[in-house]
Amino acid sequence: MEPLIVVDGANVVGSVPDGWWRDRAGAATRLRDALAARDAAALPGDITLVVEGAARGVPSIAGVPVEAAPHSGDDHIVAIVRDNVRHRPVIVVTSDRGLRQRVTELGASIVSPGQLRATISYGGRHDST
Repeated sequence: MEPLIVVDGANVVGSVPDGWWRDRAGAATRLRDALAARDAAALPGDITLVVEGAARGVPSIAGVPVEAAPHSGDDHIVAIVRDNVRHRPVIVVTSDRGLRQRVTELGASIVSPGQLRATISYGGRHDST
């Protein structure tokens, strides 16, 4: 059974110091697009990108559903893990210590943002601004 990979969008975007704070929705969109273009052999599983705050308007695309956290992104990720971990493996991509502890206590595995970025073409901004 393929795992569910839950990506903490704010945490992954924040791991690349590229000016993402000026355009959070744009940074989340670039991450979403990089996840959609990933090599499925290098990163097998179903991906869900969780966004919050100014990135809440980023829409889903084929291969990458985007879930807008109504409040805390961490709480939303924990709820996704809780709803899925009994049925399939769940991997959470984050470096947030508190979130890592909460989801591993539920049975999820962790991948760091750096490990994720090594499997996708995402380094932040790709334009000249």
